[in-house]
Order: sequence, then C-alpha cells, then structure tokens
Amino acid sequence: MTSNSNLSNMRRLVEQLKLEASVERIKQVSQAAAELQQYCLQNAAKDALLVGVPTGSNPFREPRSCAVV
Repeated sequence: MTSNSNLSNMRRLVEQLKLEASVERIKQVSQAAAELQQYCLQNAAKDALLVGVPTGSNPFREPRSCAVV
C-alpha cells in the first residue's frame, strides 16, 4: 500500500512540475519593473488609496442615526 501511495504522490509531483515548467516567466527584472510601473499608472485612477472613496459609496462611513421625537 505504501508503494501505491508513493507512486500516486510522485505522479502528482510530476504533474505539478509540468504545470510550473509551462508557466511563462519574465527573464529580466527591468522588464518586470517596467510592466509593473505601467500597470500602476494605468490603474491609478481606480485606486481608492490614491483618489479616495466617494462619500456616497463608502461602506466604512459612520451610520446615520435616526432620532425619534
């Protein structure tokens, strides 16, 4: 039973390694940095940390209290 388990584990490992080997990787750090900078600049207008959250759609605002008179 141990050999079947070991064989199954090895097959999973081989499949994982094949998957990792097929992933396209960037070879140069300068290319990755340039792509990251381009992505940040393209999405800066959508970043809530840079532009803030509109008050109407802010889920963290203080709830309005209702005063019953």
